[in-house]
Amino acid sequence: MSLIQLSITNTRLKSFFSIVKKGASWVALFLQEKIAFIHSQFFISIWGIKPFVILIALSFTQNTFAQDTIKKINNDESYRPKIGLVLSGGGAKGFAHIGVLKVLEEAGVKIDYIGGTSMGSIIGGLYASGYNASQIDSIFKRTNFDDLINDYIPRSSKNFYEKNNDELYAVILPFSNFKIGIPEALSKGMYNYNLLSSLTRNVRHIRDFNQLPTPFLCIATNIETGEEVLLNKGNLAQAMIASAAFPSLFSPIEIDGKLLVDGGVVNNYPIKEVRNLGADIIIGVDVQDDLLDRHKLKDATRILVQITNLQSIDKMKRKVKNTDIYIKPDIKEYGVISFDKGEKIIRRGEDATFAVYEKIKALVEKQGYYKKPELKVASDTLQIENINCNHLDNYTNEYITSKLRFKSGSKITYPDLIKGINNINATQNFSAISYSLDANNNNDNLNLTLKENPTQTYLKLGLHYDGLYKSAILVNLTHKKTLFKNDITSLDIILGDNFRYNFDYYIENGFNISFGFKSRFTQFNRNITNALSNPLSVNPDPNLVNVDFIDINNQAYFQTIFVQKFLIGGGIEYKYLKINPKTLSSNIDNSDIDKSSYFSLFGYMNYDTFDNKDFPRSGWGFSGNIQSYLFSSNYTKAFEPFSTAKAEIGFAETVFNKATVLFKANAGLTFGQTSVPFFNYVLGGYGYHKIDNFNYFYGYDFLSAAGNSFIKAEATFDYEIFKKNHVNFAANFANLGNNIFEGVEWVSVPKYTGYAIGYGLETMLGPIEVKYSWSPENSKGYTWFKIGFVF
Repeated sequence: MSLIQLSITNTRLKSFFSIVKKGASWVALFLQEKIAFIHSQFFISIWGIKPFVILIALSFTQNTFAQDTIKKINNDESYRPKIGLVLSGGGAKGFAHIGVLKVLEEAGVKIDYIGGTSMGSIIGGLYASGYNASQIDSIFKRTNFDDLINDYIPRSSKNFYEKNNDELYAVILPFSNFKIGIPEALSKGMYNYNLLSSLTRNVRHIRDFNQLPTPFLCIATNIETGEEVLLNKGNLAQAMIASAAFPSLFSPIEIDGKLLVDGGVVNNYPIKEVRNLGADIIIGVDVQDDLLDRHKLKDATRILVQITNLQSIDKMKRKVKNTDIYIKPDIKEYGVISFDKGEKIIRRGEDATFAVYEKIKALVEKQGYYKKPELKVASDTLQIENINCNHLDNYTNEYITSKLRFKSGSKITYPDLIKGINNINATQNFSAISYSLDANNNNDNLNLTLKENPTQTYLKLGLHYDGLYKSAILVNLTHKKTLFKNDITSLDIILGDNFRYNFDYYIENGFNISFGFKSRFTQFNRNITNALSNPLSVNPDPNLVNVDFIDINNQAYFQTIFVQKFLIGGGIEYKYLKINPKTLSSNIDNSDIDKSSYFSLFGYMNYDTFDNKDFPRSGWGFSGNIQSYLFSSNYTKAFEPFSTAKAEIGFAETVFNKATVLFKANAGLTFGQTSVPFFNYVLGGYGYHKIDNFNYFYGYDFLSAAGNSFIKAEATFDYEIFKKNHVNFAANFANLGNNIFEGVEWVSVPKYTGYAIGYGLETMLGPIEVKYSWSPENSKGYTWFKIGFVF
C-alpha cells in the first residue's frame, strides 16, 4: 500500500486511491472538490448560506491538510512523516499497548508524539519519558497489581497503633451525624503515585510535556463539570494518575483546582489532540470494550465500564475512520481488572500489530529504520534542599517531618521518600496526598500538598471465632481530635458468646513522648488448669476446673519511639480479677477462687518489622515486658508483692519461592516474695486474643498447663500453594514449672512438646485457619478453627 493512502484523511476517497497510482492523486483531489461544490449548492438551496459556509470551511480544511501532506510526502523526498501514537484506555486490557510497542520497535518505527487516556496514559507516559517497550514490559511484570488496586501500605510504615488498628477490622466506614457514609473510592492511588513518581525520576523536573523525550499528552475528566481536560503540563506522574483515576476504584485527583477522574469518560481516544501536536500519520490502538448485553453484565466493574462506554463507543467509530493505521487487539474475553492475564493480553497486542505489519513497514521505508535505545535510569539518590508543605489547620510542619523521617538538607533515596509518604498516608489523617520534586540548582525541593481528612469519626466492624471466646462481632467507634489535635479515641464493643469491650485514648506526639489510657473488659467460661486454683484447693478434678473468668484492666501509660525503630513505654495499671469455679456448690461462702484488685507498675519495649502479622514472609519481632505488682485488695489473704518479666523474639525468612520459615522463642519468670498463681504463665490452645500471661501451645487444650516460669521455642514452615492459600507445619517445645531458672531444668529435654498441621486463607475478614494439633504426651488431638482478625 502506498504512503498516499496513509495520509489522506477524507475516507470518501480512499476507494479511489486504492486503484489509482501515485500520479493520479491530483485528479482525485479535483473530483473531491467538485463533489463538495455540488453538495454545497444542494445545501444552499435548502438551508441557506450558513450551512454553505460551514461546509466550504470543512472541505477547505480537509483538502488543504490532504494536499499539504501529499506535497510533503510525495514531492519532498527528504521529508520524514511525523508519526503520532494514540493509546486508548481499558484497564488491564491496556497491557496490549505493550505488545503493540514491541512490534513497532521491532519494525523500526519512530514515534514522534504520544497521546493516551487511562491505561493508555500510563503506558504512553512511560514510553514518552524514555523507556523502551522491553523495559515497560519488565516494569509491569514486576508490579503487584493487587497491592496497586488495594493501595497497599507496607506494614513497616505504620506505627504500633496503626498496625493494631489495621489488623482488627474488616470494614471501615465514615460515620457522621449518626449516619454511615461510603468511602469515595476503594483507593487513594498512593501506591500508583509512588510507583510512577519513582519510574519517571529522569524527567521529574520537566513541567512541559512537549519537552519530554517524546512529546506527550493525556486526557482527564472534570468530575464537577463533565468537561474534557487536556493534560500536557505539570507533574507527569500526577497527570498520568489523574487520567487513570477510574471512578469508585481510585479517588479523584485535584490539579489546578479541578477535580479530575478517568479521561475515558469523555475522550478515550485523543486522535485530534495528537494531530494538533503535528502528527502526519496516526497509529491508533483501541482496547476499549464494546457494549455488552445483559448476560455479560454480571458484576459492578463491568456495569461501571459499560456506563463510561455508552457515549465513547459512537465517538470511537467516527475516530477510527480518521486513523491511518488502526490496531484492535482481540481481547474480548478479558476484563478491565484481568491483571493476572497480562502476558496473554500483551501477546494479543503483538498479534494485532503483526496483522498490519505491511503498513507499518511502508512507514519505515519512508521514515527510516529507528531503534529506540534503552533508558539509562537516573540514580535514585536525592539531595532534598527544602521541604515545603501547604498550610494545615491541625498539623504542624514538625509532625509532617516526623512522619517523613528526614529533614531539609537530607540525602535520601527514592525508597526513603516513598517510605516517608507511606508513613503520612498510614495515619489516615489526609484524604489526598500529592508531591513533586522541583529543581533547586543541582538538588531538589520536595513540595507536598496535603488535604486534611474532613472525616473525624469512623464506624469499624469485625468478625471472629475461636475456641476460647467463641463467636464474636466487633463494633468499633473511632473519633479523632476529641480533646487535642492529634488524639484518637477508640471504643470496641464485642458482642457474642462472651461480651467484652476495649477503650483506648491515645495522644500521638511523633518522636516526642505520647500518652494514652486503656480500659479492657474480658470474660469467658472454660476448663482451665487446676494450677490457677491451688490457693483454695477446692477443685474436685485433679487436672482442670471449669470457671467463669472476668478480667478488668485499666492502664495509664506513656511511650515514645527510640532510634526510629523501638517503641518503649511504661505506666501504671489497675486490674480487677474474678475467677469463679462453676463446679463448686452455690451455697459455699466465699466460693470465688479470686476476687481481688491489683495495682502495678509496668514497662515495655517492642520492635516489629514483620511484613504480615499472620503469614509473614520476612521481618523481625521483639517484645519485652516487666511488671511489678505492689498492692492488692488481697481477697485470698495470700498476696505478697512480686514481679514478672517476659520476652519474645522471632524472625521470618523466605527460603525459596513461596516457602517461609518462622522461628519464635519466648520466656517468662516470676520473682519476689510469693507468686500469685493467677498471674502464672499458662500454655495451651491457639487463635484467641492473648491477655495477661496466656500463650499459645500446640498439642495442649486451652489454658491447660501453668507455672511461674517457662521457656518455649516454636518453628513453622509455611507454603503458599495458591495465592493467599497457605499450608503449614509447626512444632513447639517448652519447659514450664515453678522456678525453673534456679537450676538447669530450663535447658533440659523439653517437658512439653506439640505439633500442628494447618491450612490458612487470607480474606478481607482476616485469616481463616484450621489446625489439627497433637502431642506425644496426650492421648487425644485437638482441632482448632480461627476465623477473622484476633480481638
